[in-house]
Parts: sequence; C-alpha cells; structure tokens
Amino acid sequence: MSWTNEAASPPAATRPEKLPRVLTVFGGVLLTLSCVTPASSLFIVVPPLVQTQGTGVVLTLALGALVSLGVAFCYSELGTRFPHAGGEYSIVARVLGRGAGWITFVMSLAMIVVVPPVIALGTAEYLSSLVELDTATTGAVVMLLATATAVLDVRSNALVTGIFLGIEVLAAALVAVLGFSHANRPLSALTEPTIPDAAGSSAPFTTTVLLTGLAVAIFTFQGFGSAVYLSEELRDPKRSVARTVLWSLLAAVLIIGLPTVAIVLGAPTDADLATADFPAIVEAWGGPVLSTFVSLAVAAAILNAVIVMVLQNARVLYASARDQAWPTRMNRALSRLHPRWKSPWVSTLLVGVPGAALAGLVDVEALIGLTGVIVAALYLLIAIAALRVRRSRQPEAWRMPLWPLPALVTAAAIALALVNQDVADLLLTAALAALAGAYYAVHLRRRHDTHWVINDN
Repeated sequence: MSWTNEAASPPAATRPEKLPRVLTVFGGVLLTLSCVTPASSLFIVVPPLVQTQGTGVVLTLALGALVSLGVAFCYSELGTRFPHAGGEYSIVARVLGRGAGWITFVMSLAMIVVVPPVIALGTAEYLSSLVELDTATTGAVVMLLATATAVLDVRSNALVTGIFLGIEVLAAALVAVLGFSHANRPLSALTEPTIPDAAGSSAPFTTTVLLTGLAVAIFTFQGFGSAVYLSEELRDPKRSVARTVLWSLLAAVLIIGLPTVAIVLGAPTDADLATADFPAIVEAWGGPVLSTFVSLAVAAAILNAVIVMVLQNARVLYASARDQAWPTRMNRALSRLHPRWKSPWVSTLLVGVPGAALAGLVDVEALIGLTGVIVAALYLLIAIAALRVRRSRQPEAWRMPLWPLPALVTAAAIALALVNQDVADLLLTAALAALAGAYYAVHLRRRHDTHWVINDN
C-alpha cells in the first residue's frame, strides 16, 4: 500500500473541537517574530559569526536572508494550501505521503522536547548583571512561567508576546542608533571585508569563509516558518498565512541586520570586533546602565521565545492527537480544548512541564548541534514538498514567484549546509529518521484506517 494513501476522516461525532480562527496577521506576526527572538539572535547567535566572518558578517547574513526568503516562499505556499496546526508534518504528509509525514513528525517531536529548555537555560546569564541565579533552576522556572502563559487563549498570548517584543525591538534600535552614531569605519568595510584578530592583524574574507558561516546565518533568522503552526487560528488563511510568514521574515532581517551593520561600523577597535563582546561594545558606547538594559531585554526575549515555542509546539501535539497518532485515551486528552480559553491545555502542559524537568536536571545544551541538523532536514523536506505540490491535485492558494527556482535554490543551499555539519549529528538525525520510518512501515502502515489518519479539520 502506498504511503500516499489517505484514509477517510473519523466520524464527525468523534472529532475534537476546532481551534477558533481569531488571529489577525498582526497578531500572527507578533507571535511568529517572538519565536525568531531577534534580540537573542543578535546577542547570542551573531557574535560567534562575527568572530569567524569579521566585517564580512553582513554579507553572510545577507546571503542567509536570501536563502531564508526561499524557505519563506515554500512555507507560504504550502501553509496557505494546508492551513492546519500540525505545521511541517501536516504539510509533508499531504504532499509526500503519510510515511514521510510521520518521519517529519518524529523529528519535530525531538525539537519539541529539546529546544524550549535549551533556550530557557540562557536566561540566568543575562540576568547576572543584577543577580546571580542557578542556571538549571532559572531555566525550569522560565519553562513553567511560559507554560502557564501558553495555556491562555491565543489572543492573550499575542498581547503578552507583543509587549516583550516591543522591549526587544527597542533594545535593537538603541544598539543601531548608538552604533551608527559612533561609526569609525567606512562603508567599504562591508563591501571589502576582512577578518580582524585580537592581535591587530587581519585575514582575508573568502568565499569559503562565507560558506562556512552560511548555516549559522540561516539559523539566525530561523522561526519565521513557525507561522504555519498558527495557520489554523488565522483569519482568512488563504491571504494571511503568506503575509504572516513574509512580514515576520522581513521584520527579523531588519531588527537583526541593522544593529549588526551598526556594530561592524561602530565597534571601537578591531580587537573589539574580533572578540565580538556585544555587551561590552554597547557599554563602551552608552555606559553600564544601557548595557544592563540590553541584557535584561535579551532575558525578556528568551522568556518570550519560550512562551511562543510552548504555545506552537502544543499545537503540533494537539494536531497529532487529532490525526490519531497515539492510543485512543491519549488522543482524546491531547486534543481537548480549555473550556474558557479554547487552547489545547493538556498538550501545552505535556510540552511545558517535562521541559521544565529537562532544564532542571539535564545538560541539554550539548544537543544544540543536533537540533540545528534537524532544522535543516525539516527545511529540506519543506523545499521538496514545495517542488512537488503543484504536480498534485491540491487546492489553489498563494503561489510563490518564479516557481520552482526558489524551492530549488533553497534545497541546494540546505543540502550544502548539511554536508558541512558534524558527522555525529548527521548520523543521529539519520538514525532518528530510520527508526521513525521503520515504525511507520511495521506498525502504522498496516493500520492506516485507524492510526495516523491525516484528515482535514
């Protein structure tokens, strides 16, 4: 039996409640951009990139933004055609078949378990300017706070995350203004880049150097595609999904990119640029009070990101239960909506509470490399689905310009990024996919009428 064989939807009487369509594009952008966490990307992800790319970091980020635009086109077209809460797995299952969808779901499940506590663990470092906190305990508390917030209705979460996002944007804007006002390098430093070191010398910026930084540059803007997790709650999804994805990416590129340009042009010395200590650079421009404010803004950005990740990951679990991925009683529990807030509250608790335990007990930071490979693999599957979708009889919706070029370029860029990753992480990801495929072939495929039923709700 083909993996693309779809079973009929379950009887109407057994269907769970639908998520209400209450989100506007603006609310969707607030939630999606909060998942990108521009402030934490600027102060956590970009500095190591500056150390390896020097003043060429702007070109590297620009290339990463172009690749991300191709990914955004893929997410926009697919998310518009299939506005379901399952996100990547729901899309892949409908285009490439239920077996491929199951593999995608298992890889997404690994992200659901690991990424939120990994992000939460960074909170204590950015609060250290005010108070010393235990890293594990702080991470666990952040997970619990995020879970309590994510249980609320989606519009309340959009309001909360919007407030935090405003703090992030203000911090990034201050960095940009101070950097441009203290610029001591010409604009040619961006077009004729070099890689300075702490000793005062510099190395040339080559194409090879740029390509080694491409994967990190792509990861810097990662999160804009999470808008598809909210597509079932967006009003008029045929118009709003693509707008939410593309506006979120554009905002992320501006909020991260402009302060990076400002830091490259305005870092006091080449040694400062070589060490890429962004808080120290900001303190040199504006003093310790401003530096403390920026650190607190990054801590707020981390909490904001964890709230949105828990909220969105809960939607994936909710959708998987609706698609009969688990035993019957578990499906009923995970697909249950809160009577007042209409949120999948059991799924939210199942994402957040174990994440708090994981942050408090396990050093999950060692798994960051693996999550990067899984993200790249998910992007590759989305690009392949975007190449395939127009060949099948699927509902018409938003169409990416210049198809299939953006999807082809995206697939090639992601493949290039993957071949430069750590071999152990690649093998672990391949093993995870193989185990998922074997489980589908041995168990789920034989029960296609009752298990893993990808239905349109």
